[in-house]
Amino acid sequence: MQTESLAHRRQFLNRVLQGCVAGSLVPSFSSLLADGKKETSRGIPAVPGKLSVKLRKRTAKSPAKPINETAEWNASETAIIICDMWADHPCKLAAQRVDRMAPKMNRVISEARDHGVAIIHAPSGGIELYEDTPFRARIKRAALLKPPVPIQSWCYLNPEKEPPLPVDDSIKRSTESSIRGCDDPEANYKKNTDRHQHAAIKIIGHDVISANGQEIYNFLEQEQRKNIVIMGVHTNMCVLGRPFGIRQMRYLNKNVVLCRDLTDALYDPRDRPYVSHTRGTEMIIEHIEEHWCPSILGRDLTKVIPGSNNPDS
Repeated sequence: MQTESLAHRRQFLNRVLQGCVAGSLVPSFSSLLADGKKETSRGIPAVPGKLSVKLRKRTAKSPAKPINETAEWNASETAIIICDMWADHPCKLAAQRVDRMAPKMNRVISEARDHGVAIIHAPSGGIELYEDTPFRARIKRAALLKPPVPIQSWCYLNPEKEPPLPVDDSIKRSTESSIRGCDDPEANYKKNTDRHQHAAIKIIGHDVISANGQEIYNFLEQEQRKNIVIMGVHTNMCVLGRPFGIRQMRYLNKNVVLCRDLTDALYDPRDRPYVSHTRGTEMIIEHIEEHWCPSILGRDLTKVIPGSNNPDS
């Protein structure tokens, strides 16, 4: 009897070691003794570290009173999308503001990258300029996945979710261009402006480049990134409407936020509501905070909670 019992035990242990206990999903001892890291298709190392982000949002009942909350995000579940930070722009004052913003943006994404945040560069209209780079190849390798809702080529203002924007950006002051909202004193638009991303914003490491909504969705799913930070220009147009912008990310149920100190609007103070360009941008940010998603500051992406990036014991 003892010999028979011992034989049964050996058979059981052998089956456990093979990971096939009588139709169950019991893992093998070899997997239990491994380092515990789950194999995935991720290309960016999923390192430990938590970001403490200060969310600012508004409600329809009290839009003038922002609500501030703090959330903790895993850096390994977070991505930054940089929208249309071109080297040049047909509106020269807009180009000057991008030029002013770009070095600060680069500092933020550089530190975020070091903590394990994914960086997606999206200079729409200039993607073909990067076609032969590893940053394009990397994102195109992500497996094609079906999104939960269609990815639109442009997400227009949605009257079911938001009222009209608080600024009038519909005025064109030149017959030479379709650009609206430009605050240049005289309309002197140049065609074929440089659509490279601004040179001050470095593309490096595990970064990717795309303005294609499906490609970006594939990459976000591959890298398991559910927290999405949108920064760049212009707040009232591309940041909201692009196929990787705020509206689309909300439709995809991503935890999207706007980086409010690293964005700018295309608004002309000669148009309604006749406020400064700075105030016009603020009003659009407030619109987004009330109707679409919270906003954060870039500095929230530059450091992790002390100790949260230590190895698991």
